[in-house]
Amino acid sequence: MKWLSREGGGSARFTLPAALGGGASGSGAVCTMPTSFTVVPVEAQDEERQREGQQREEEDEDDERDRGTGDGIARESSPFISSAELGRGNMYEGKNMALFEEEMDSNPMVSSLLNKLANYTNLTQGVVEHEADEDSKRKEVKGPQMGTFIGVYLPCLQNILGVILFLRLTWIVGTAGVLESFIIVFMCCACTMLTAISMSAIATNGVVPAGGSYYMISRSLGPEFGGAVGLCFYLGTTFAGSMYILGTIEILLTYISPSAAIFKVADVGEETEAMLNNMRVYGTCIIILMAIVVFVGVKYVNKLALVFLACVILSIIAIYAGVIKTAFDPPDFPICLLGNRTLSKRSFDVCAKFTESNNETKTTPLWRLFCDSSLLNATCDDYFSLNNVTEIQGIPGIMSGVLTDNLWSAYSEKGSIVEKKDQPSVAGSEESKMGGLPYVFTDIMTYFTMLVGIYFPSVTGIMAGSNRSGDLKDAQKSIPTGTILAISTTSFIYLSCIVLFGACIEGVILRDKFGEAVNGNLVVGTLAWPSPWVIVIGSFFSTCGAGLQSLTGAPRLLQAIARDGIVPFIQIFGHGKANGEPTWALLLTAGICEIGILIASLDSVAPILSMFFLMCYMFVNLACAVQTLLRTPNWRPRFKYYHWTLSFLGMSLCLALMFICSWYYALIAMLIAGCIYKYIEYRGAEKEWGDGIRGLSLNAARYALLRVEDGPPHTKNWRPQLLVLLNLDNEQLVKHPRLLSFTSQLKAGKGLTIVGSVLQGIYLDKCMETQKAEENVKALMGVEKTKGFCQIVVSPNFRDGISYLIQSAGLGGMKHNTVLMAWPQSWKQTENRFSWKNFVDTVRETTAAQQALLVAKNIDLFPTNQERFTEGNIDVWWIVHDGGMLMLLPFLLRQHKVWRKCKMRIFTVAQMDDNSIQMKKDLQMFLYHLRLNAQVEVVEMFENDISAFTYEKTLMMEQRSQMLKQMQLSKNEREREAQLIHDKNTASRSAPAVEASVAAAVPEKVQMTWTKEKFVAEKHKNKDSNMSGFKDIFNMKPNQSNVRRMHTAVKLNGVVLNKSQHAQLVLLNMPGPPKNRKGDENCIRYCIDSIFLEIENLIFVILQLPVGITISKYGKHKSSFRKMTKRELKNKR
Repeated sequence: MKWLSREGGGSARFTLPAALGGGASGSGAVCTMPTSFTVVPVEAQDEERQREGQQREEEDEDDERDRGTGDGIARESSPFISSAELGRGNMYEGKNMALFEEEMDSNPMVSSLLNKLANYTNLTQGVVEHEADEDSKRKEVKGPQMGTFIGVYLPCLQNILGVILFLRLTWIVGTAGVLESFIIVFMCCACTMLTAISMSAIATNGVVPAGGSYYMISRSLGPEFGGAVGLCFYLGTTFAGSMYILGTIEILLTYISPSAAIFKVADVGEETEAMLNNMRVYGTCIIILMAIVVFVGVKYVNKLALVFLACVILSIIAIYAGVIKTAFDPPDFPICLLGNRTLSKRSFDVCAKFTESNNETKTTPLWRLFCDSSLLNATCDDYFSLNNVTEIQGIPGIMSGVLTDNLWSAYSEKGSIVEKKDQPSVAGSEESKMGGLPYVFTDIMTYFTMLVGIYFPSVTGIMAGSNRSGDLKDAQKSIPTGTILAISTTSFIYLSCIVLFGACIEGVILRDKFGEAVNGNLVVGTLAWPSPWVIVIGSFFSTCGAGLQSLTGAPRLLQAIARDGIVPFIQIFGHGKANGEPTWALLLTAGICEIGILIASLDSVAPILSMFFLMCYMFVNLACAVQTLLRTPNWRPRFKYYHWTLSFLGMSLCLALMFICSWYYALIAMLIAGCIYKYIEYRGAEKEWGDGIRGLSLNAARYALLRVEDGPPHTKNWRPQLLVLLNLDNEQLVKHPRLLSFTSQLKAGKGLTIVGSVLQGIYLDKCMETQKAEENVKALMGVEKTKGFCQIVVSPNFRDGISYLIQSAGLGGMKHNTVLMAWPQSWKQTENRFSWKNFVDTVRETTAAQQALLVAKNIDLFPTNQERFTEGNIDVWWIVHDGGMLMLLPFLLRQHKVWRKCKMRIFTVAQMDDNSIQMKKDLQMFLYHLRLNAQVEVVEMFENDISAFTYEKTLMMEQRSQMLKQMQLSKNEREREAQLIHDKNTASRSAPAVEASVAAAVPEKVQMTWTKEKFVAEKHKNKDSNMSGFKDIFNMKPNQSNVRRMHTAVKLNGVVLNKSQHAQLVLLNMPGPPKNRKGDENCIRYCIDSIFLEIENLIFVILQLPVGITISKYGKHKSSFRKMTKRELKNKR
């Protein structure tokens, strides 16, 4: 087992077993181990080369000094240790481990390894460009010094607290009420807390490079999930940038400088459209500006991060200070109400219908907004005339008891007026609710699930600490502590703000999204102390900084995914400037961010990024749950406060929140992730990261195999489970690739397929050849689209190897029940691995294993997967009942597009005492109940006279076999002599039968292969016994059973040729070998050759033996045929 292999350049790649491997960032194995990571020494490469050169010079000097000691006395030569061994011992001088000298040639001792292991870096595996760039700068690398507070807590705090807190939280509290708002915030915070626990477990199981959740998921669940969720996380981060920019523009145009709007409101009711157009124009300009800033000086963005964080913290402190101040001195923000309706104070300043001055009553601007003139007798709005104008305090203070009024929700339709519930009012006509009047209207329809989608982005940003793991002094301690503390802090801030907002601010002000009732002030700013501008300016810079951070982080995440090479079409975005800045990724990020800007509504963009973040968090929880349940030896996180139930609860909560926020957005996000997953699976680069999905698959496979009964399946579930026997050439290439083509056509990816082959030799000598053969077979299986497993067996001889495969292929209940092989074309050569003897033994062993055997003749003429038969027949010659296998095979073949247009014909043989007409009717009814469409034909074969050719052919075969035994030839010699008989018979096929009979009757015409040694040995034997034996041979008569077999073969050959000469495929029962192993196998060999000799079209030979689905066989009479049909129909149905 290799533990270290040098790769040069001062770096070493260590390959450790899974039990000692790295964590989330572990990459694929270098040799055969499942986990590996890169160890880069801190020393520079040049220094190491110089040091190695000095060591070589010192060793040369030591070699010269070895000839004598330091005092000039020559060293004694030991009688037990040779000088060569003594010189070699100097290499290990001081190591005191002579027992491991051979291993130390390539593997280091642990004492020299520990220092390098303790100083490894967190470079991303697979990022070759980045590693090369960093190697050149290795000398300048300084040790990370950031602690938990600076490195994790503050970045998470800055990313979590943001635009939603300042712009939408008060509106959520006013709309959903304190109780439902508390539920919304609690669900979202619980989701992020559970995700943080899972993330802490994954992050402390190894080093997490920049890329955060992408690396966690990809190294835990595999490249498919990692790529899909990583791109979704990238899209979420990009749309988050859009949301922050939209928040920046909203603060600018609504609260800082409303006069800066480009599109002015011309008519009543166009405020929303004008605002959206202003958002689009300003948003596009700000995106371009921010992209330029990120492109030119990203280091300035990082330096300004502390300023943006200070703005956030000061704003929150101002809010709490304002709450405390309201207890004894509430701020003065009066609200004007007409009846119970809230009025917008943008168009007037005096909350009254008229005023009195110098004993004169004058109407106010408010009067002129509701009436047609400024006169007291003017015609006014009905609701305005019936209700009084009142003024109440917008922020009554924490001690006012307004909390009870804000406990319950107040959802409304789009365009409805914001009303105070307990305020008395007189209902007017419906026309009074029309637009154009200075009421505060709701801009969107509100409901619980919509508010969840808008709020959830305010709790994202929990990955900020794990993304900075390389800068931390102790990442495995800082990441869990800092992240969980940050989530706890922000959760307390959000939950406390909900209660404080509900206790301090009037409900109509909370539901006033843009602060129209308080002179256009930011609602949360009215609560702040010392001034609302603290919140306005702080939130403006906070959202600007968050937008810059998104435009900085999202391109780097896309670059990390692209450099991993798992998604081919985004690999161009892995390149950038010479310093590694992701230029192309920044352009794509700005383009996608522009899509969010064109949507132009913060309330519409927020649910989109909620989907992507929730999907990312869901898979982080899934990764932790899978790793925990699998209990892999590599799963050893330092963070111990996790459990798979917490991860599963977090995953379920994320999934539920996705559909709560927006079910159609959730489906779209899942569809996008699914498409990316399938694309990576189909076209992506293969990565082996030791992911949990593979371990989960292994556990599921084990569970399924244990549940599968180790026995024959039920008839309804039976299908051919193939063991395909391939023949390899000297280059370990497949001789008959069409055999795999036929396999894929027959199986169509269903069931079990095992592709096996045999190499002759010893495994220790054939190890490399075995690997090469397996690679070639798997490559061909991929080309032919054959889904299955490959198994190469090394055996001293081919017959035993085939026997091993038949016996041991498969596992548990997943074993083959059918053997598929090619017809031994060259079985005339006894040295061929598929000689006739090996073939017959294979048939016997398949029979003993109770398996079916399929033999394909002329396999090289079979169609490829790209060919299509537009017409033709598949002929089935059903001679022996085989349990329905012959009928099943054409049905399976016709499911493939190669054979789909071929028709099925079934031929059966009737004998003298059979009723052919009734047999045909019964067979048609049988096929009808089996739901098979086929043309049926009954062929009559009468027991006519046996031809002279058949008689003499059988006689010559038996004479030759008996003579070879009496001459006491070796086994190989007998086989060679038997082959002469076969060649002679083949040649005599074209001669007249009479000439063949005469030639066979003359003993002198029988050719024998004699050697001089054999002749001399035979000369000294008992001549009388020999002469009597030979006389018996030449006077013998052929065995009548063999004659009948040969006769049947000749007759069947003629019938098959007559009926199926032009068929695309012929399926035929093949006779088996004699049950007695000492029986005359030559007869079967010659009979089969007689059948196959003249059939030139494609022939598929089938031998079906008991496989557990065999039904009682047909009898000769129609009554037994009918009984079988009823029983078989019952099972087949």
